[in-house]
Amino acid sequence: MKKLVNTDKEQKRVSISSKRQFTIPQRFYTELGFDKEAICMVEDGRLVIVPAESVSGGEFAEQILAELIKEGYSGVELLNEFKSRQAKVKPAVKKLLESAAKAAKGEESFFSYEDVFGGKEDS
Repeated sequence: MKKLVNTDKEQKRVSISSKRQFTIPQRFYTELGFDKEAICMVEDGRLVIVPAESVSGGEFAEQILAELIKEGYSGVELLNEFKSRQAKVKPAVKKLLESAAKAAKGEESFFSYEDVFGGKEDS
């Protein structure tokens, strides 16, 4: 197999359709764990395509990304830090729900809106 890029990694040439579509070779697709979505980015003049992980807590994705961008993350570093922070959402929500259930049963103390925010918001 002729190497298109100066690397020792396995490569495969793929065709790109008139609609800018191509097929990820099955071996790469399986090995990397692709499913229904991928994340594409340009890094060092190259197109990088990685599997998009299915994550819960997607409702916080925009907030997490905005914060990471504000902190100066970009490229693969942004993706890695996003995955790390996104992975923490589900356990945190689970813990909150468990705590709320215990508080509802009187097994654990709880904080009221006023405790947390110092009073109800004025209209």
